[in-house]
This record gives sequence, C-alpha cells and structure tokens, in this order.
Amino acid sequence: MSDALSSWRDGPARTEILDFIARITRRSSPDYVAPEARIATFDNDGTLWCEYPAQAQVFFAQWRLKALAEKDPGLAARQPFKAFLERDMKTIHELGKKAAFELAFTTHAGMTEEAFEEIARAFFAVTRHPTLGRPFNVLVYRPQIELLNLLHENEFKTFIVSGGGVDLIRAFAEDAYGIPRERVIGSSVKTRFESQGAAADLMKLAELNSFDDREAKPQNIGLHIGRRPILVFGNSDGDLAMMRYAKAGRGPRMALLLHHDDGEREFAYDREFKLSPLSEALDKAADFGITVVSMKRDWKAVFAEESPLKMQAAG
Repeated sequence: MSDALSSWRDGPARTEILDFIARITRRSSPDYVAPEARIATFDNDGTLWCEYPAQAQVFFAQWRLKALAEKDPGLAARQPFKAFLERDMKTIHELGKKAAFELAFTTHAGMTEEAFEEIARAFFAVTRHPTLGRPFNVLVYRPQIELLNLLHENEFKTFIVSGGGVDLIRAFAEDAYGIPRERVIGSSVKTRFESQGAAADLMKLAELNSFDDREAKPQNIGLHIGRRPILVFGNSDGDLAMMRYAKAGRGPRMALLLHHDDGEREFAYDREFKLSPLSEALDKAADFGITVVSMKRDWKAVFAEESPLKMQAAG
C-alpha cells in the first residue's frame, strides 16, 4: 500500500493508517480482523466535506425557507425564520445545532421521501457555497475519498454517522463517496405510513425522530449497524462519544480526529470560531488514544482541485 493515500503527506498520521489497515487485513497477523467485522464510521460535516461557515443542512433550510416565504411572506418577519433568510450567522450559531436542524426538518415536512430527494437534488444542482463559490456536493475532501477507496479495497464496510439530515446526505453520498444510501445514519424526522388505493408512501412529519449527535451516535450505531466500528473518523466534540465507543472495543482499534487548522486552503476553526467545535476532543485526544490529523500538516491537497480560496485569489 505504499502508493496509497497520495494526497496525504508522509508523516505519523498516514503511517498509522496504512499500518493499521495492513495489520488487520494480513491473515498471518495477530491483529487480523475478519472482513465482516471491518466496520468504519465517518462523520460527514467537516470530516468528509466542507461545513464552514455553516453545515450544508443550514443552507438547504435557507433555500427552502426562501421558497416557502414567497408563498407566505409573513415567515420573513418571524424568528428564527428571519435569521435564516437574512443569513444572520451570529443568530444562527446562537440558535445552536439542534435548533437549526429542527428548523430544517420543519421546512420539508409534509412530503414523501421521494419528493424530498427531488428537492434535495435540485438544491445541489443550483446552489453554491457562499465563500468557495462551488456546488456543495463537490466540496468533498480528496484525502478522505482516497481513504474511503482504500478501505473499500480492503473489504471494509463504511458508514456515514452524521448529525446532518439523513435524507439530504442520501441524496449525494453514493455519488460523492461510494457509500450506498443504506449505510447512511443521520438525524431524522418521524414518518407516517399512508396508503390509498395502489399508493403506499412514508410521509415526513414536522417532528424530530433522532438527533444523531454526541451520545446518540454510538446508540444509533448499535441500533442500525449492530457492530462496534474498528475505525472512526470525526472532526468535533460531537464525534467524541463515537470515537470512545470504537476505542473501547476489543482488538485493534483506530480513531482519527480532523483538525481544521488550514486557513489558506480551507478554514482554521480555532481562528474562525470563538469557541472551537473540537476543544474537548482535541484536548483529550492523547488520553483517549485518538490520532489527530492536521489538515495543514498532513494533507497535500484539500479538495479535488487546488483550494477554491486560492483559485479565487488568483482569478
């Protein structure tokens, strides 16, 4: 595997990953893990694709709210709708992640799963990241795509375990990551089964079913996967419980934490956020045996092409 992970710089993180995969896949190794137990879980926002200045779910909510406000102008005058429509990021951050996602769920209730997917695909087709100027679903991290491909080649089953809405992620995950929709675990709304004549559908309700963050991540892994992962990759305190759950299992285990510290090619969270979203995980990484991956130090490239920030500056 010496040629694998070409977008990763030679260093401790790349070496640890390659050594771990070699040890658990070599039949003669005392650390050998059978293919059926090779489970890897990845957070999505900020781990597999760009999440700053807000998660794509937030921008999707804004986009949907704009369409709804055109039909009901009164929405634009009420909070929290007003903050989202005006892209008031200060107020949106004050609302908190859970409130933001609950708002997003409310905006797309009252439709079938298939109807929602059509709307989600339309969002990705017509919108652009506000700073980087490219479609959201192409702002995936090249080094992570290489890692996912390497895991697939070595008979890992990879799953997304995200606080983002499960249906939004399913609209692009297979094309972007090679992870099929049935291996996506995320926040969800409750649904109601409705049938009339030959029609039978699941209707999405304006009621939160599961907010897949922090302790809910290992809970949903147990519910939907039924195996403790042996490799976990996250980027925030919201992933810490999932990392600790993986590391606490028997046999070889690996947990990786992506540190966004590259303000030139992407964003430096410690500088952009007043309170870093990975302060606890970063502080306790050594205590919990978590490998910290520095975007600045460990990645040769961030996106599929050169950084959009540099492309804009050059243009």
